[in-house]
Amino acid sequence: MAIVEAQKIRKVYGSLEVLHDVDLSVREGEILGLIGPSGSGKSTLLRILDLIEPPSGGELSIFGIDTVGERGRWLDLRRRMGMLFQRPIVFNASVYDNIAMGLRYRGAPRDEIDRRVKEALEAVGLSRYIRSRATDLSGGEQQRVALSRVLVTDPEILFLDEPTANLDPGSTATIEAIVTRLNRERGITVLISTHDLAQGQRLAHRVAVMIEGTVAQAGSPREIFHEPKDQKIARFVGVQNIIHGRVVSREGGLTTVEMKERRIVSKTPPPAEEVAVVIRGEDISLHRREPGYEEAENLFPARITSVEPMAPFVNVTVDCGCALVALVTARRAEALGLRAGMDVWVSLPARVVHLVPR
Repeated sequence: MAIVEAQKIRKVYGSLEVLHDVDLSVREGEILGLIGPSGSGKSTLLRILDLIEPPSGGELSIFGIDTVGERGRWLDLRRRMGMLFQRPIVFNASVYDNIAMGLRYRGAPRDEIDRRVKEALEAVGLSRYIRSRATDLSGGEQQRVALSRVLVTDPEILFLDEPTANLDPGSTATIEAIVTRLNRERGITVLISTHDLAQGQRLAHRVAVMIEGTVAQAGSPREIFHEPKDQKIARFVGVQNIIHGRVVSREGGLTTVEMKERRIVSKTPPPAEEVAVVIRGEDISLHRREPGYEEAENLFPARITSVEPMAPFVNVTVDCGCALVALVTARRAEALGLRAGMDVWVSLPARVVHLVPR
């Protein structure tokens, strides 16, 4: 069931169109990751979905209510949602008072405030800091205080706008664990915008990619990262190999594509005669000698032209009639003794060779 439904959303500031033709559906109880380059409109879209500001056009339904036609219900709807921003906002007061603030504005009884503040602090692991001054805490702890202030109002939808962008890896892992637990145990629907592609894959049930002010593709993490719809999306999600080619045949469920001096087969039906071949580096296997056991449809000799360490991985570029970049672990590269000028064999299953329009 869709808890948020946006269609053809536009947002214009003066002569600048920030969002256009945004279609997005968010299912109840899911974590949806919103990824995209800086300036693609992620934060603006979250602000519109959280009803902080109105769209310039389009339709937006939240909890089945038409928000464009029923502006008078925005306050009630906003009380069912919560937003956590990139930079933690805490006040020069105790942690308890920071978290209790929203409930006091709503006129909640004192005993209820006390109970819910303690529950919210326990949820983020900060119970021992209840009487501490919020501004004395670390950045990661302040972000957890800000998250508690949102959770204390018991939101059904939680919007997170780059919540870990300024945090160290330890604090980031803590926030991620809290968000995952809240979604699993309380069933809170979560929309998180992030520039961290790995975070999007770790947390999200589905991912939406924003490019140039619109949602270019939405789907499972596998679909987004291994089956991007076009070259722009492929480049953004970190595909190392995007090579232009021409379809020469299609038979037995396999498409044969010619790329310079190399032919390669794919299980993707050809979208056109002229295509771009998309291959993630981690899907390419390198061998010192021709493997007799290999079942990959693509198997051919190559020569290493460069080895680039990127701990804990290594980018290995090979010439096999066209240039391919394989991503291998540093330990694997060391075990194979990979170096420039070495002859190797490349194996590549047809199912990981993805074709998009050229």
